[in-house]
Amino acid sequence: MAIGDIIVGVDIGTSKVSTVVGEVNNFGQIEIICNTSYKCSGLKKGKIINEEEISLSLAKTIKDAEEETALKINSAYVTIQGKYVTIVQNSIVKEVKDKYSGISVRDVQNAIMQAKDIEIPEGQTLIDIVPDKIVLEDGSVVSDPVGKLSSSFTLSAQVILAEKDFVRQINTVFKKAGLEVDGIVPITLAERNLVLDKNELHDNILLLDIGAGNIEMGVFEGSTFLYTNSIPVGGDNITNDIAVVLNISEEEADKLKRQYGLALKSFIDNDNDIILNTSKDNNKNRIIKSSELIEIIEARIEEMFSIVNKDITNQGLKPKINNVVLTGQGIVNINKSDVAGKINLNIPVKISTGRAVSTVKPIYRTSYALVRYIAARPFAKSVSSNIDTQNNENIFKTIIERIKEFFYS
Repeated sequence: MAIGDIIVGVDIGTSKVSTVVGEVNNFGQIEIICNTSYKCSGLKKGKIINEEEISLSLAKTIKDAEEETALKINSAYVTIQGKYVTIVQNSIVKEVKDKYSGISVRDVQNAIMQAKDIEIPEGQTLIDIVPDKIVLEDGSVVSDPVGKLSSSFTLSAQVILAEKDFVRQINTVFKKAGLEVDGIVPITLAERNLVLDKNELHDNILLLDIGAGNIEMGVFEGSTFLYTNSIPVGGDNITNDIAVVLNISEEEADKLKRQYGLALKSFIDNDNDIILNTSKDNNKNRIIKSSELIEIIEARIEEMFSIVNKDITNQGLKPKINNVVLTGQGIVNINKSDVAGKINLNIPVKISTGRAVSTVKPIYRTSYALVRYIAARPFAKSVSSNIDTQNNENIFKTIIERIKEFFYS
């Protein structure tokens, strides 16, 4: 990245579209110059059910960002749910072009591009190449091999594939909003550096982002991205359970969830009376105990962690995971959710304490994490989104061409 590069990141969630515009400052750090969001219900359980609605919401966030920054935004990066993603581990042994001059940036970039040469299954497409470990000829592991004297090196990388049909849908949504896609990044991969603290970045971690309608899962073995998936349950399911069981409105159910949010009935201090204001029963002034409410929350949270547990067990990943880190608006405000997670997963669970997490409003956290992730990409030629005020030339390129140009060409 270069000073002045502007990166636009978009996150399409269950309840809203969020956009963050960041600029690389003189210290090589991302400085947020604008963030916008707009409500949207075109995505349900991770599936695009209304392209038009998402496109209109996206266009609205971009228009607001353009007005705030006086920029013309032609392209942006976007997140993708884990359920559409497949991770392929690949290693490349690369001979250095001039071993007496040391390993060059071009040597590394060529190795990264070679890593993508795998057999891609039908129905999938390449969206990203994530360089991981680099091992020199003498066996030493380095994060930056440039300038090192070695006649060859081995690059380990994750080749990220996505379902072609879903990528096509994203592309269509962007085109309808007058934008091109710079790149597509799995949610948990983007969030890793934001949500995890310094020690956790080197640990074997299961990252769980529990949102309104989805749980995004990411398993990391140190810096290696092993697995990602999405589970179509979230905070909205808890709200809905409360509304259905107590026969009250969704609005009151959500208010009660926030007011009395507790994941385990055993932690109740005082079993208070609660007056239900929107009860649809004959008894308009129905009163329940807070334990009845918390029992409903506890049951759904237990189910969420049980589904996660089944998934990581079926994938053979559970023995590799040392710690679980929770983030997301769907659960972090529910007290003792980390304890409930530990009980159900039998792995230590904690709420994210990543230093940068508290500096960003939750509504913009994922899109901000995406911008940070893109800005920090190693060995990239350029990462800037296409920004101008007057160039009307045809700037549209295919996603793969963008990956080559912005990342490694």
